[in-house]
Amino acid sequence: MSITSALVLYAVIWFMTFLIVLPIRVKTQGDLGDIVPGTHAGAPEEHHLKSKAWITTGVALVLWVIIGGIILSGWISISDFDWTKKLTTNQ
Repeated sequence: MSITSALVLYAVIWFMTFLIVLPIRVKTQGDLGDIVPGTHAGAPEEHHLKSKAWITTGVALVLWVIIGGIILSGWISISDFDWTKKLTTNQ
């Protein structure tokens, strides 16, 4: 795996993790009872974005090390996903 591949893998894992972490602990205007006129009640009032970004970075780093280790070890390779090859050898 090249450096570019490793960075792309980390970026994909980071953004997927961030989208999972983003809705956790969100306090909306409707929850707090202070709805600004012209906005939706579900608009976030307190989003804790900085702490979520740090949590995402740590979780993504752990996942990246695990997934990168699996890829570099050769435990799972591209040939494992080549289903057309497996279909032709079974016939």
